[in-house]
Amino acid sequence: MQPLSVYDGGPLLVVIAEGQGLVRAGLRILLEHQDDMVVVADAATVDEVVEEARSGVPDVVLVDLDLPGAGGIEAARRLLEEVPDGATRVVLLMTSQADDAVFGALRAGATGLLLKDAGPDELVAAVRVVARGEALLAPGVASRLVEDFMSRPERLRSTPEELDELTAREREVVALVACGLSNEEIAEQLVVTRATAKTHVSRALCKLHARDRAQLVVLAYEAGLVRPGRPVPAAAEPPAVARFGRYAPRGRVRRAGLRPLAA
Repeated sequence: MQPLSVYDGGPLLVVIAEGQGLVRAGLRILLEHQDDMVVVADAATVDEVVEEARSGVPDVVLVDLDLPGAGGIEAARRLLEEVPDGATRVVLLMTSQADDAVFGALRAGATGLLLKDAGPDELVAAVRVVARGEALLAPGVASRLVEDFMSRPERLRSTPEELDELTAREREVVALVACGLSNEEIAEQLVVTRATAKTHVSRALCKLHARDRAQLVVLAYEAGLVRPGRPVPAAAEPPAVARFGRYAPRGRVRRAGLRPLAA
């Protein structure tokens, strides 16, 4: 099973894949000014970024959705298939919140979706979040994801067969992940240790053949494990960007009023 976190505490190795030279240079300057980050390469096409990632195995790759040479979604798919051991996470930089972009990116395995109009601090925070193994969605993208699932009842009736392999507690944990709770918050909600919560998440990832928490969220929505209703309590204050594992009560997804269904 792939690791929940790829970050080992050393400098974060980052590759930038952006078709526009000026934007690419700006991203490099921003990230190279961070004490905990090293930009090991940049690329202007899909083939270039895949080659750079193969040779250097970065922690995080920033990928432009409109990257020349088949686009950012194809780049994400190839990166996660061809870079060994699941060691690399992908953050897709998007200008569109259209369904095909959002869901295509998640299904390709992108761990972070960030709009290009995000501020510099949000971008830096996104790199650190996904490097720790969490998944991240910009607030507007998260809201769009929730609205789409809630507007299509047929999705809520489809239950992946793999869910039958989960224990009742694991189903509960998957639902809590989909509501935005971190391992610490799940542990508090279920009155268990953080290690126990992490073990439940790991087992669910393995049984559902999910690459990361982002894919767990998609599966939970498709299976109807979450629905509009009373929000799940959380202690954390909302950050600048909404992220799976750190949504607070005033975050976009929590305002949508999600709650897990009973297992």
